[in-house]
Amino acid sequence: MLSSLFLLVIIMLPFYIRFERKAFVSREIVLVAVLAAIAAVSRVPFSILPSVQPTSFVIIVSAIVFGSETGFMIGATAAIVSNIFLGQGPWTPWQMFSWGMIGFIAGLLRNTFLMRKLWGRLLYGLFVGFLFGWIMNFWGLLGFIREATWEAVISYYIASFYFDLSHAISNVVFLLLFSTSWITILTRFKKKYGILDKHNMA
Repeated sequence: MLSSLFLLVIIMLPFYIRFERKAFVSREIVLVAVLAAIAAVSRVPFSILPSVQPTSFVIIVSAIVFGSETGFMIGATAAIVSNIFLGQGPWTPWQMFSWGMIGFIAGLLRNTFLMRKLWGRLLYGLFVGFLFGWIMNFWGLLGFIREATWEAVISYYIASFYFDLSHAISNVVFLLLFSTSWITILTRFKKKYGILDKHNMA
C-alpha cells in the first residue's frame, strides 16, 4: 500500500512542478481555484447518491476550454478539497490521480473531432466514469484484498459495477444538459481576458 502511494506521488509530482514553474498572473490562479472549488463543492450535495456527482463534468469542460495541465490541476485539487467535507484517507491520492487524469486526457483531446461534438463528449464522460472506478478499485484491491486472485479481482470489479455505472450515467446527463453552455461561457471568459491557454501542453 505504501509503495503504491509513493509511486502515485512520483507520477503526479511532475504535473505540480511543471504547473508551479509557470508564470501565472493572479487572475489565472484565481480561476483555477474557483473552478476547482466548484468541482469540489458540487460533489458534497450529491454525496447521498452513490457515485452521482457533477465533479467530473466540471473537470472535463474546464479541461476542454483551458487545456490539459489546467484540467489535471482542477481535477486533483477538487479531490482533496471535497474530501475536507467528505473525509480524507488513503484513497485521496488515488482520487486526485483519477480526476486529474480525467482532466488531463480531456485537455489533450480538446481540439479533436471527438470533443468538438456533443456525442463525443458524452462518450468520453461515459468512459471515464468507468475508468475512475477501475482506478479506485485498484486501490481497494491493494488495501483490502490480501490474496489478489483472479476470482477476487473479478468479484471486486463486479461489485463496483453499479457505482461505476452511476458515475458514468451522471457524467452523460450533466454533459448532455450543460456542457455546451459551460464551454461557451468559459471560452468567452478565456478570450476576453486571454488567460491560461498559453500555459498548457494542449
